[in-house]
Amino acid sequence: MKFMKLGTRPDTFYTEEATRTVISDVPSDLTIRINSISYLLHKLQYPLLPKCGLLQRLFSESKDSSNVTLDLHDIPGGEEAFELCAKFCYGIAINLSAHNFVSAFCAAKFLRMTEAVENGNFVMKLETFFTSCILEGWKDSIVTLQCTEKVLEWSENLGIIRRCMESIVDKILAPPSKVTWSYTYTRPGYEKKRHQSVPKDWWTEDVSFLDIDMFRCIVSAVKSTNMLQPQLIGEALHVYASRWLPDISEARPIESSTSELEDSPDKKRRILETVVSLIPADRGSVSIKFLLRLLRLANFLLVSPVTKAELVRLSGLQFEEAVLNDLLISTQSLNEQTSYDIELVKTVLESFLRQWKRQTFANESQSLRSMCKIGKLIDSYLQMVAKDVNMPVQKFASLAETVPGIARAEHDDLYKAINIYFKEHPDLSKAAKKQLCRVLDCQKLSPEVRAHAVRNERLPLRTVVQVLFFEQEKSNTTANKMHTYPEQLKGRQQTSAIRDDLSKLKLGADEQSGKIKVNRASAPSSSGVHQKLRKSGEKLQLKPEAIFKLREVIGSEMEGETEIKEERLPANQLDPHDKGRAKRLSEKIYSKARER
Repeated sequence: MKFMKLGTRPDTFYTEEATRTVISDVPSDLTIRINSISYLLHKLQYPLLPKCGLLQRLFSESKDSSNVTLDLHDIPGGEEAFELCAKFCYGIAINLSAHNFVSAFCAAKFLRMTEAVENGNFVMKLETFFTSCILEGWKDSIVTLQCTEKVLEWSENLGIIRRCMESIVDKILAPPSKVTWSYTYTRPGYEKKRHQSVPKDWWTEDVSFLDIDMFRCIVSAVKSTNMLQPQLIGEALHVYASRWLPDISEARPIESSTSELEDSPDKKRRILETVVSLIPADRGSVSIKFLLRLLRLANFLLVSPVTKAELVRLSGLQFEEAVLNDLLISTQSLNEQTSYDIELVKTVLESFLRQWKRQTFANESQSLRSMCKIGKLIDSYLQMVAKDVNMPVQKFASLAETVPGIARAEHDDLYKAINIYFKEHPDLSKAAKKQLCRVLDCQKLSPEVRAHAVRNERLPLRTVVQVLFFEQEKSNTTANKMHTYPEQLKGRQQTSAIRDDLSKLKLGADEQSGKIKVNRASAPSSSGVHQKLRKSGEKLQLKPEAIFKLREVIGSEMEGETEIKEERLPANQLDPHDKGRAKRLSEKIYSKARER
């Protein structure tokens, strides 16, 4: 931080009640009132009037020339800025810096302390300090720009804001190798060393202290040059949001000032909407985690529909880059008792699915990999939120059903999520359990998971029977393939032999007909294997048509489940490879179907 010292005399101002007086042998003959403070000064003994063009004019208009009282309530910067100007006129030592330059400069302009009034006046000295020191420094320009908020209109008219912004933008666009000024950079794990290179985002933390309007102007100016990577713009937005908006960054909290804690929801909403409008269009300029947290906060602050729609679109566009930890966003709604904002995740998932349909992939496998990655991500998320005892079954099931079928090559992870939900919600109704298991495809379960499902007492019986049916059909298919192929091969060999015999013998019409009938009767039928109910030892296999009929019976018989329920054994009495339960259930249900 650079300073400029003017004057050499010691400070002789003192306060008595609400009056500021200069210690002097000469009595005061000029009273200046600013707000609630009165200054007792001198007209001509010290060069106050000769240096201030405005006071000269007001004094000339005064009727009483002996003891003049002037009101300067509208002076920019108030009594502090006026006192700096008065001390300069009295020759009292003052220290100027970026912290008090703006108020002093605006007050000097207001009092018309220019070269036209007297050479070497206050305005000229302040202008020199501004050009040679403040604009040449980095933090000096930032602090000066911050101080313009108190006298915003004067600062704009005098060009202070514009010139500070131009200086800041020029330094941001400078190559990191040419950055020689000091800057603030407090990232975790970063240590400044003598020969360490300057990080590319060295400027982001310092500009985050600015007001949102000034920050917007600087970032917009930097973006318009297209000289910086979009990721650097995104990092600046992330740092700014972390400072001014609550709970945006859990990894790197920034201490809050009193003014930040007192920010109204309207101001936070305006900050959020501005940050979203500044996000570069390039994909990956900001992280999906940052977008999701902005979206969560947008729901809480009730931002405009345009801002929320843009956040949903950007989040859906980058949803494939998310990891499980990014989705674990706590809800901020006062009406919700759940720990996780599952509705937000569902909204972004639906946006991803809409954009996925419109995307052009290099090949079909790439498109499928993208969708399968999302399926695994959502199933992992479901396993986490299933542990929340307050998670409504409707929201849980709705998210599970939103994932398209092609996104799940297997349903093992989905089964685990449903099982966890059943375990954490033991009082779940039968209808709710059926609603959850409806999205489960038993044919996409691995053998290990199917074995667990058969012994799972938490699953509804309808789902257990579906697993058993699939196991039965799979066993029938395997057995049919093993039996049909040898029999078909043997039948073709017999047919070939008969044709050879017929070519050697001349038979009568009756004999030929009889011979053919005999051979056809002796030839085994490949379809007969599918039409029998065969018992081999302890193994029971059902006819295909019986299986279909059983499926029809399930819809009505499973509602009662009176007789069949008795066959459900505790899990600790079943061996993972024991098919006793499967056989008994199949026999019971098959007998029901035969009776119908």
